[in-house]
Amino acid sequence: RGFAQWMKVQALEELTHATKFYGYVNDRGGRVILAAIDAPPSSWESPLTVFEDVLAHEQKVTGLINKLVDLAIKEKDHATNTFLQWFVTEQVEEEASANEVLQKLKLMGDAQGGLFMLDQELAQRLFAIPPGNTLISSATKA
Repeated sequence: RGFAQWMKVQALEELTHATKFYGYVNDRGGRVILAAIDAPPSSWESPLTVFEDVLAHEQKVTGLINKLVDLAIKEKDHATNTFLQWFVTEQVEEEASANEVLQKLKLMGDAQGGLFMLDQELAQRLFAIPPGNTLISSATKA
């Protein structure tokens, strides 16, 4: 239950991040075109391999955001650079959160009791709709 809860909250957080980008592009007069993406894997060998993949993905996202920041600076797009700084800070938290779980999994090894306790801990993670996120707020009222 706890690992699933962690992932559900993570998915909701990622949706809020996407809506921030969506709103920003629209606010700047751009047009958002959503394309299909490949489905993620649906099974892993262990919780450890899941969180290795989670951390690797967050590191990839960090790299992509950094490239956007570099482009905004090159283009002297100060508004976009400012907008992206929130994501730069957020990615530090995202990587730290994934790495914290990963390090706990590495530390416990094959100890089933430790896995049970970590599952209980992760079940406590909750999602809060960020203030001002109108796309998420309106979607939850349906």
